[in-house]
Amino acid sequence: MKSRLKLLGLVAVPALITAAVPAAYASDAPHTARAAVAGDVLPGLKQSAARTGKVAAGQRIAVAISLAPRGGSALDTFVAKVSDPHSASYGHYLTKSQFAARFGRTDAEVKQLKDYLRAQGLTVGKVHSGNLLIDAGGTAAQLEKAFGTTLSTWKDTASGRSFYANDSAPTLPAALASLVSDVAGLNNRVQLHHQAVSRTVSPHNGPGGGYTPAQLKGGYNVSGTYTGSGQKIALLEFDGFQQSNITKYDTNYSLGSPTPTVQKVDGGSGSLGDGQVEVELDIEVLHAIAPKANVTVFEGPNSDAGEVDTYQAIVDSGIPTTSISWGAAESARTTSNINAVDAVFKAGAAQGLGFYAASGDDGSDDAGDGGTSVDYPAGDPYVTGVGGTKLTVTSANAFSKEVAWSGGGGGKSSVFKIPSWQTAVQKSAGGGYRQVPDVSAHANPSPGVSIYSQGSWSSVGGTSAAAPEWAAFAALYNQQAAAAGKANLGFANPALYAASGTGFHDITSGSNGAYSAATGWDFTTGWGSYNAATLASKLLG
Repeated sequence: MKSRLKLLGLVAVPALITAAVPAAYASDAPHTARAAVAGDVLPGLKQSAARTGKVAAGQRIAVAISLAPRGGSALDTFVAKVSDPHSASYGHYLTKSQFAARFGRTDAEVKQLKDYLRAQGLTVGKVHSGNLLIDAGGTAAQLEKAFGTTLSTWKDTASGRSFYANDSAPTLPAALASLVSDVAGLNNRVQLHHQAVSRTVSPHNGPGGGYTPAQLKGGYNVSGTYTGSGQKIALLEFDGFQQSNITKYDTNYSLGSPTPTVQKVDGGSGSLGDGQVEVELDIEVLHAIAPKANVTVFEGPNSDAGEVDTYQAIVDSGIPTTSISWGAAESARTTSNINAVDAVFKAGAAQGLGFYAASGDDGSDDAGDGGTSVDYPAGDPYVTGVGGTKLTVTSANAFSKEVAWSGGGGGKSSVFKIPSWQTAVQKSAGGGYRQVPDVSAHANPSPGVSIYSQGSWSSVGGTSAAAPEWAAFAALYNQQAAAAGKANLGFANPALYAASGTGFHDITSGSNGAYSAATGWDFTTGWGSYNAATLASKLLG
């Protein structure tokens, strides 16, 4: 009976709809019922910006259309089991084809949406693996017609920056609106910022100040046995880098690291900008701790559509570990944009992929409005949010002490309820919402991490250093797990929380503004930083 119902729901009914609806789409019949894509409009737009006109009708705009996974909460249930070290399903991840067959939209449903978009004059691009993301593009006039909204130009009253945005939530014919969860690209207000703190130079440690690979590995008890050999790490970036700088860093420390591979998404990130230091910091920290891992740098446009497409490209690649050092306050994003990115992370978790994101460098006030707020995507429940510390090592490069860094992001999400794996450390200040960060690592800029960027040595800090420090650990763990015949770490949070502090440096002093470090999990450093040898042993056991 179950297979018969599935056949009716996923094949027979869509076939009837596909045959009946396209004519109405093409004629844009006025009687066709439409429904809104909920949450797909910038919050507080009219209160924070002034409308300056309409977007030129012929301006071309790219969009990425996210589809809701099939099965309602079934995907959440699956990820919970496959990520739970106490479950018999732990580590039994899905392949790309298995994920698409189980949770992706059917080919018939995808065809319905493509037929509609083409009927409105839009160009349909790639349908990504999983059948949950479709790229499209067209003129502003075509997008307005297709999505039943108006695209206006605006000026931010605080920054003076000009941008465009949809005045109202996009709408679609009701049969399609139930499939679509987000239309990314209808606004370009939010540009993600990197979390690297301004560079400082001090006569300490490395050539330009900052910790060397030996100090980072020694401080976090990284065994020389594991180097990341045979492992892959992805970097999400919205700027580029110069290989000559990476080569200089690797040569100086005799790392012998493989040359990073670049994968451009949607044309890439454009010419080099001030985010170059971010990209080179990320690569060099990975090389410092996991020098033999293969790093792929995914470079995409800094836009809503570019962000979703770049995350999806990483999931499409199957690379098991990703470091993320770009984000924005939850309050700066649309609800549907957050849901769209969250869906990609969730799909990655089902396929055994782990994401490590910097929690921000503005302490407990990520939005900068005088309150408490957290950065996204570090606040996503399918991401490991990485906070910041100040690590001190001995003259022999061993761990000495560690305190919370004042800039490390932390607090409670305003979007996501507390996940089940975090309830054991639920705090009253969290109010029943997702608590950030999960873990932490060295981020203090004085001293920061010794890097070579833009032709010179310097010391750079920020949670942008902490995120790749954790991604590097995940790669080292995966190498060790592979040798033991065990699964990759994948989405790490359930396992990290199940460890109950074993394998961590518990940080009990320091503050990030509204919150102070304490014994056990806290809003400044989460569980703390890793003792690589003991944490890997705990996770493997």
